[in-house]
Amino acid sequence: MPEILGDIVAWMEGLSPGWIYVTVFVVAYLENVVPPIPGDMVVVFGGTLVGLGKVELVPVIVLATIAETLGFLTVYAVGRRIGEAVLDPTRLRWIPKAAAWKVKGWLARYGLGVVAANRFLSGARAVIALMVGTARMPPGPVAFWATVSAAAWCALIVYLGFIVGAQWELIGTWLARYGQVVTALLILGIGGYVGVRRWRRGRGTQRNSEDPKTGISGPSGS
Repeated sequence: MPEILGDIVAWMEGLSPGWIYVTVFVVAYLENVVPPIPGDMVVVFGGTLVGLGKVELVPVIVLATIAETLGFLTVYAVGRRIGEAVLDPTRLRWIPKAAAWKVKGWLARYGLGVVAANRFLSGARAVIALMVGTARMPPGPVAFWATVSAAAWCALIVYLGFIVGAQWELIGTWLARYGQVVTALLILGIGGYVGVRRWRRGRGTQRNSEDPKTGISGPSGS
């Protein structure tokens, strides 16, 4: 993988701005469809090239966002097509089954929150789009939240590439080191949000069942 990344980066340095944009787009898309491809680090290097004045910040972020969203939706469509075969231990053995079952549990508990956080869930994001498709979640909301997640992630890593400049490779170390921490924080945040919503819904149900004169809950039976 480091050799592939080095080859791509060395090639990008000699490209015109238009072809740099194309490379960022293609690699960011392929990372989602045929991993492992170092898409994140190519996008980070795009940020470094912004700092060098070879390309512009906004187009790099926009193109990377579109590419990652399209890649997510491509794998989502595959998941819808093959369905529960994803989880069959005797089939599609290239799919990490432990990660697939973990994501299935997240989707049952957090729903579209997993799609919104998918780019930041480094430990399982390779199978999230597939499992979202398997779960047949509605394509409109999936596309919206996948775009939000990709935009936030791409803006972050392009900006990091911009500010660290020639030391852009350090970001790969940071992403690997803090990936699990970010995943844990996001899961806790989503879990807390869902918990608060359920608590408020329960409080609302309790209030609706109270006698409006006495404030005492009425009998549950007839």
